[in-house]
Amino acid sequence: MVDHLANTEINSQRIAAVENCFGASGQPLALPGRVLLGEGILTKECRKKPKPRIFFLFNDILVYGSIIINKRKYNSQHIIPLEDVTLETLPDTLQMKNRWMIKTSKKSFVVSAASLTERKEWISHLEECIKHLLRKTGRQPCREHAAPWIPDKATDICMRCTQTKFSTLTRRHHCRK
Repeated sequence: MVDHLANTEINSQRIAAVENCFGASGQPLALPGRVLLGEGILTKECRKKPKPRIFFLFNDILVYGSIIINKRKYNSQHIIPLEDVTLETLPDTLQMKNRWMIKTSKKSFVVSAASLTERKEWISHLEECIKHLLRKTGRQPCREHAAPWIPDKATDICMRCTQTKFSTLTRRHHCRK
């Protein structure tokens, strides 16, 4: 797939540039065999409102963080091993278009792209990397995923037991197993 780029100078420079943007708060990303495949801004559904986040796709991990100064400074680095990722396309809502869910055993969340084409490209590249990585490691796709965060207004019952109805006496809560 991209193995011919693994130990090239240009790849090393691109990875170093990403590391520099995260600064001291980020973890080192340069590893032998790791290739930076692409980057882009996606909108991540967060607790209060959707927020833009920078995403970097490597051949073995997905890295994302908050944007402080675009292409210069990011923080809150999150690293997701691709062998733990499953994707699920989602229908559009009034507020968010071109959505899909990134599911892992530790955290699941919804992102959206600026266009349908961009969503298709992200999903295609992610699936290709996951497939290649699983074939290379001999592992099976992950079957257990963390429950995604659901906005308070989207449900009036407990997501886990489906019995508890929320009221002024019974607080809303969301389970992550």
